Amino acid sequence: MSPDDLDRTDPESVIAATAKRVSNWGRWGPDDVRGTMNHLDADKRRAAAALVRTGESFSLAQRFDMDGPQKGWRRRTNPVHTMLDTGVDAVHGNQGFPHGIGGADDVIAMPLQCSTQWDGLGHIFDHGMAWNGRRADKVVTSLGDHVTGIETVADVIAGRGVLLDVGRALDADGELPDGFAITTEHLERTIERQGATATVGRGDLLLVRTGQLTRARRDGWGDYAGGPAPGLSFTTADWLHRTEIAAIATDTWGFEVRPNEFDHAFQPLHQVVIPHVGLFIGEMWDLDPLAAACATDGVYDFFLTAGPLPVTGAVGSPVNPIAVR
Repeated sequence: MSPDDLDRTDPESVIAATAKRVSNWGRWGPDDVRGTMNHLDADKRRAAAALVRTGESFSLAQRFDMDGPQKGWRRRTNPVHTMLDTGVDAVHGNQGFPHGIGGADDVIAMPLQCSTQWDGLGHIFDHGMAWNGRRADKVVTSLGDHVTGIETVADVIAGRGVLLDVGRALDADGELPDGFAITTEHLERTIERQGATATVGRGDLLLVRTGQLTRARRDGWGDYAGGPAPGLSFTTADWLHRTEIAAIATDTWGFEVRPNEFDHAFQPLHQVVIPHVGLFIGEMWDLDPLAAACATDGVYDFFLTAGPLPVTGAVGSPVNPIAVR
């Protein structure tokens, strides 16, 4: 599907037709809980290890602190970090330990999707249906996601990472404007420009840099959380399915272009790729240092490990992705 074929007035029909066309329901059996992570197998992981050339490593996580982008939408707040024991307590002898030993302890309270994170397969539903054709109320309850909780992929998200720096490929300043819809043609043009190490295929962990986080870091958060943003066009659903990637992550709050491409819609690409394709989505990843290194030597693939915290029953998780070149 091209953007010109998109009927902006009829999201229900377009979403339904696209979901049917790209559905992976039953592909890995009726009991599957890993979706597209099935594309990332031991052979793919072993081959990815050979991509470590220099040993240079990059954390792709934003900071987890009170200066984050969240503004309270859907009760999402920035992390609240509190000390339980401090050096002050140790100096003043308030800790009750013998022979002079002291220490510090702390606690953090935060929504699991307040900063760099994965969306799990229980995060989004389509007409009350979750991944692999299950009823959403049989998957996620007040006790959590007892079928596809994020812990089910805690040991598998490590393999070949590929960066598509669409911001640099399409804009001289490296920053796509808010509301820019990245199409399949844009993705393929970026691959062609970046060369052989940017090819995308089965089992890859795809990273797409738009440059929006670069702008937010320079100009202030503004509406980074939930506002207008560059991102994937709804029309990329077929490409995301066809390439058989294991996951995709971006430097934006919501992965897909905002405002969305229909007259009245909310995150329609999520509605297709999570419950129907079984695709894992990463959001708010900091890709700038990695992108600068890739631009310097022209190598855009690397070993990437990005295991979520195995929070039992969670529908998303904070993550500190590590790219090793």
